[in-house]
Formats: sequence, C-alpha cells, structure tokens
Amino acid sequence: MKKLMIAVGVSVLLSACAGGMSGSGSSAMPAGGMSDMSSNPMVGGAAMYPTKDIVDNAVNSKDHTTLVAAVKAAGLVDTLKSPGPFTVFAPTNDAFAMLPAGTVDTLLKPENKPTLTKVLTYHVVPGRLDAAALTNLIAAGGGRASLKTASGDTLIATMSGGKVYVTDAKGGTAMVTIANVYQSNGVIHVVNKVLLPG
Repeated sequence: MKKLMIAVGVSVLLSACAGGMSGSGSSAMPAGGMSDMSSNPMVGGAAMYPTKDIVDNAVNSKDHTTLVAAVKAAGLVDTLKSPGPFTVFAPTNDAFAMLPAGTVDTLLKPENKPTLTKVLTYHVVPGRLDAAALTNLIAAGGGRASLKTASGDTLIATMSGGKVYVTDAKGGTAMVTIANVYQSNGVIHVVNKVLLPG
C-alpha cells in the first residue's frame, strides 16, 4: 500500500511539474538541457533568459531587490556568475520582510558579512535540480530529500498538494512559488520564506 501511495504521489507530482508546479508558468527542462525563452517563467515582472546567469537575471526581478543587495553585500556576485551549476532557492522581498524588524539591515552591515554569506549560501545547492529532479529525490527518499547546501548545511525538501516545500534547520518551511527558472549556470526556484541555517 505504501509503495502504491508513493507511486500515485510521484505520478501527481510529475504531472504537477510538467503542467506548471506553481501555476506560474513553470516547466520541466527539455531533453536538450536548456529551456527556451517561451518556457521560462517571468519573475518579478521581468523575463528570465536561460542564456543569462543567475545574477544577470536576478537583477531584473523587482521581487528580488533585497536578495540582489544581499548577494552584493556578501561578495557572492562572482560566485553566482561562475559556471556552477547551482540550484538557488530565491526568497522574494516579501520573504525578507517577514524576518524580525531590523534583521535585513543588520545582516547587510559589513561586520556581519560572514553571517550574511552563511544565510545566502544556505539557499544554494550545488548542481542543477529542476522540479523533476527534486521530485525524483523526494520520491526516492520516501517523501523527503536531504539537500546539501553550499554552506555545508542541509535543507529538507518535501511535497504536499503538488507543491515543493523546503524546510530549514530551524524548522521554518518555504514553499516554491515559481519553479524551473532556468539559467545558463543553473536553475532558480522562487520561495516565499528566507531559510535559516542552524
């Protein structure tokens, strides 16, 4: 019975991934390995080009100005422009606004660069994990996948109702709201919460 439920779940999840995991134009990566512009979703009112790198696309999203400022303050621009590939769980401005008052301003101070770097690299998983790959890892893990982040910590990915959720070390959970934003050096999944390392 458990195997049947997992098989049904995987089927539903794969259908959700193929049909737009978030209802926001998500798509699975074509066999050629690079999405064409017609299948990459808009993010923050801007087109996301699979021929551009993570940084060059992110700077155009009006929903990710806080993330871009944080990446610059942490000195991670060159890293996220490198070949990678990387999977980035990208919190929106609204996600950063949910943190306690003053948290973002404090993190952006030069003396807090190590902490900011740790928080940001906690959102980065080495490799290109699109929705289909995440779904497969979750299914293979019996409903959860452990993802080793660039910070050396772990995120836990799960699925519920056709959506991917990512849980941090403190038990906070972010939902992927826009999946499969393909980049020349990886893939971005937009999330609705900032993930915090332990």
